[in-house]
Amino acid sequence: MEPVTLTTERLLLRPLGPEDTEDCYAACQDPDIQRWTTVPSPYEREHAEHFAQRFAPDAWRDNREYTFAVRTRAEGTLAAVMGIMLRGAGAAEVGFWSVKEQRGRGHVTEALRALSHWSFTRAAIDRLEWRAEVGNMPSRAVAIRAGFTMEGTLRAALLHRGTRRDCWVGSLLPSDLELTPLDPYLPADPPVQA
Repeated sequence: MEPVTLTTERLLLRPLGPEDTEDCYAACQDPDIQRWTTVPSPYEREHAEHFAQRFAPDAWRDNREYTFAVRTRAEGTLAAVMGIMLRGAGAAEVGFWSVKEQRGRGHVTEALRALSHWSFTRAAIDRLEWRAEVGNMPSRAVAIRAGFTMEGTLRAALLHRGTRRDCWVGSLLPSDLELTPLDPYLPADPPVQA
């Protein structure tokens, strides 16, 4: 897929690239990002260089993952990094982290809503999944505010630094945003009460 840039009222979402290396390196020094995400810990400059200069651009080109630098339109400040990872026919997982100094401003929710709409209308996705380790309340709150339905807890579903951990899972469908899905959806009948 050709890289695209998305805009919202306050944000610019553009493909992550070499120009984001220093900001990614600085942001990922935050212990919370290292605790709750899959970034290496400790996070070295070489990790940021690999991610922004090679991994993200290559993943766009190979149609594996679409990673965006989320920047404020007014100042151009990095607010978050958000990616869509393809998981199969019409399915993808969203992942994100936010810059500590930018938290609490609604930037990640705003970006997630825009990226979800793009995923359904331009990236041939019919199910967008969010996962986070149990206990990551800020990530869960963002997903809920963006319209995701919490589906439950998956036992031992995340491997984080050599340890299996439980994770929450939620989903967003095109119909949740009043969009038409690519494929018809037939929900299961409710269970019969005994």
